[in-house]
Amino acid sequence: MAALFICTKFMSAAIYSSSEASWSSGTFKDQLHEIGTTLNILSIISLIIGIVYLYFAERNKQ
Repeated sequence: MAALFICTKFMSAAIYSSSEASWSSGTFKDQLHEIGTTLNILSIISLIIGIVYLYFAERNKQ
């Protein structure tokens, strides 16, 4: 799930940048900044939940 959120962030920036006349790394970074931090926060939360889930699943297995 965390990887899906990160991929969505970069794909959104690429789609938003596709209408630009010229493309550069600065343009892409600007688009990433415009998307915001919501997808980063959601990916970190889902990663933590996934790690905790795996930990308890392995602990209960023993």
